[in-house]
Amino acid sequence: MFTEELRRLSTWGERHRRLLARLMIALMLTVIVDAACAVLAWYFEHGVKGGDIHDFGDAVFFSTVQLLTVSSQIKNPLTTGGRVVDVFLEIWALFVVTTIAGSFAAFFGAGDP
Repeated sequence: MFTEELRRLSTWGERHRRLLARLMIALMLTVIVDAACAVLAWYFEHGVKGGDIHDFGDAVFFSTVQLLTVSSQIKNPLTTGGRVVDVFLEIWALFVVTTIAGSFAAFFGAGDP
């Protein structure tokens, strides 16, 4: 039974192509969202007194860390626009994680006879 499962998982088929396509779409869209939100975070937060985003690198770090961990060592945004960007990043991260989890569930479910 174990070898049968390994053989089934190692065979490249349509379900593998669908999973890879879904993962690549999620990755590409997330990179675009990350870049756009970094620009917006920098626009709203740079130069704000008491804020931690001083240059574009800080904004890229902030948006990327928000997408990866839904937290950051950088203080929460101080402006309304920055807060909207922050909430959007967190919602996007949750959406992508659940979508990828569903894609893997569909992948493994489709492999069962």
